[in-house]
Amino acid sequence: MPLVDPLPTDADPDVAELATFFNETLGFPPNSVLTMQRRPAIAKAFINLNKAVMENHGRVTSEQKRLIGYVSSLSAGCRYCQAHTALAAKRYGGSDDRVANVWDYERSDLFTPAEKAALTFAQAASASPSAVDDPIAANLKAHWDDGEIVEILGVVALFGYLNRWNDSMGTTLETGAVEAGETHLGATDWSRGKHV
Repeated sequence: MPLVDPLPTDADPDVAELATFFNETLGFPPNSVLTMQRRPAIAKAFINLNKAVMENHGRVTSEQKRLIGYVSSLSAGCRYCQAHTALAAKRYGGSDDRVANVWDYERSDLFTPAEKAALTFAQAASASPSAVDDPIAANLKAHWDDGEIVEILGVVALFGYLNRWNDSMGTTLETGAVEAGETHLGATDWSRGKHV
C-alpha cells in the first residue's frame, strides 16, 4: 500500500497535458507522477526534467538511456523503476536479450565497449557517487564526449531521484509495468516487492 495514493490523471490539467509524454515512453502515466501532482509544481518540474534528460541527442540512444536507468535502479534496489525501465527499453527497440542480460553486461557480447563503460559508470554512481574512481571515469571518457557524459549522468541522477521517491513512497506498480517486469526480468529475482 502506498504511503500516499496517486490522484486521478485529470486532477491537474497542466500536469495531465505534460504527462502525455509518458504515453509514448510507457503507454500510461506513472503512479509516481500522479502522486507528485498533489504538489503540481513538483510534478511539472519532474516531467520537464525527465523530458530533458531522456531526449535523444544522438549517440546515447533512448534505449541505452533506459538500460542505464535499469542498471541504476537495480543498484539502488528499486523494483518499481526496474519494471518501468525494462518496459521503456523494449518500447525504444531493446531486444529481449539485451533487456534480460543488461545486468550481466560486463560478460555479454550484446553490449559494446562504450555501452559497458556507461553501464559500469551508472552502476558505480548509483551505488555511491564516490565509487566513480579514476579508472571508471577514464574508461567513460575514452568512449563518450563531454555532452554524452552529461546525458549519461543525467539519467543516473534522474533515477536516483525516482528510486528514492518510489521506494520511500511504496508507489503501486501499474499493470503494464508488472507485466513488463514479469516478462523481461523473470530470469532475475525481480518481484513487485512492496509496490502492490
